[in-house]
Amino acid sequence: MTWTFTTDLTAYLAAAGPAAAALPVSNTLLLTVADGLRRRGPGAYGDGTPFFGWWTGADGVVAGGLLCTPPFPVVLGVLPGEALRALGSALAGEPLLAGARGFNARRPDAQVLAEAWGRPTRIAEEVRLYRLAGLVAPDPAPAGRPRPATGADLPLLMEWITAFYAEAGVPGRASEATLRDRISYGGFRLWEHAGTPVSLAGFSRPIGPASRVGPVYTPPEFRGRGYAAGVTHAVSEAAYAAGAGEVLLFADLANATSNGVYLRLGYAPVEDRAEIVPA
Repeated sequence: MTWTFTTDLTAYLAAAGPAAAALPVSNTLLLTVADGLRRRGPGAYGDGTPFFGWWTGADGVVAGGLLCTPPFPVVLGVLPGEALRALGSALAGEPLLAGARGFNARRPDAQVLAEAWGRPTRIAEEVRLYRLAGLVAPDPAPAGRPRPATGADLPLLMEWITAFYAEAGVPGRASEATLRDRISYGGFRLWEHAGTPVSLAGFSRPIGPASRVGPVYTPPEFRGRGYAAGVTHAVSEAAYAAGAGEVLLFADLANATSNGVYLRLGYAPVEDRAEIVPA
């Protein structure tokens, strides 16, 4: 039983890709981030060097993996308990893990890792993963209509996604290359009222059966009018139209409003994740 760590994306995909793909809902972050790196290169999410890891069980079968795109936290997929405990021990000696700013894991797994880490930790953020059980139109319907974002909307997308990152505490700023890539497959919807964009939502390329909605952002001056519900409904339909059999999203548990919106649209809770960082 052992962890293997590398900066080689091809080796990671060959070793851990099948285990991640076998559980596409819980492993949605692993799958979408790895896909972004494969398509756009190692700088897709920042200037740091991405690294990867996978756990091989006593039977010689890879049972799960992790990845990190600094400065973001290490993302853990579905892992057995012994892998989590061994990862806690590896933190003291594995050079690639030395600069990790935190870990994003399913909530019970985050607790196991925190105990195995051997140092004080705290929860920096908790999010809930939802899957769309049956899409329900917002009621009452907000004023306006959705439309796909185009290249002409790039300056607006850059501004709004950067603002979203700032509000959410996400490191860095919007990437033009990432936004152009998403525009290329129709992965953004804008909600317009009286010809003015007032809200946006995006969705990831379907990987296997699953696509994930996000980000969802409404500028402060347009909030409280149902636009986020309208654009989330529209982008959820677009994800289905793009071939997704499962439509997922994450919501910050500290934001009761957004969680309520997603529940009313037909999203059902799957599991919670926590980001743990040194205390």
